[in-house]
Amino acid sequence: MYFRIRKFHFIPLSPKHVAIVALAGLLGACATVPAPLQGQFAPVTPRDAAASGGQGEAVRWGGEIINVDPRPEQTCFEILARELDSTARPVSRDPSDGRFLACRNGFYDPEEFKQGRNITVVGKLNGTEVGKVGQFDYTYPRVAADAIYLWPKRSYANYPYPYYDPWMWGGYGPYWGPYWGGFWGGSTVIVRRHP
Repeated sequence: MYFRIRKFHFIPLSPKHVAIVALAGLLGACATVPAPLQGQFAPVTPRDAAASGGQGEAVRWGGEIINVDPRPEQTCFEILARELDSTARPVSRDPSDGRFLACRNGFYDPEEFKQGRNITVVGKLNGTEVGKVGQFDYTYPRVAADAIYLWPKRSYANYPYPYYDPWMWGGYGPYWGPYWGGFWGGSTVIVRRHP
């Protein structure tokens, strides 16, 4: 019986390979939860907390700002709850999980924390507060926030019309691929990411 023994050779990395490894590491770091939002949290939703009158449980909730109410000692945010992605950022899709109030000591400027912006809060449930949504009485679960994280606005991506590439297909015409329109989606594609 014979065994083939392979020798392993270590090849030194070129600057190009080092750059690729560094870029992969940076991209991996981009997918992490921001430090103020890290921790262990109860798997309770705003709708659950409104029904049970939750008290003292640590939660991480987020969504879209509906209203900002600066009060004498603290600022309260009315938030339309959304599911959070792997980075703890709210996702912009239906359905909502209700509304909640997040209050934190100090002044937060309503011009900076504008309606529609994405926000994530970390804190403890602090009972409920009854308010109005139009003429409807609404029970808001209330969070005593330890951290308020305002996400940067999402950017836009605009893809151009199909272009002629003389090296593609032997120079026999324009390239109509999935990223340039043509048979795969028409002309200009605009991806809008909601603020």
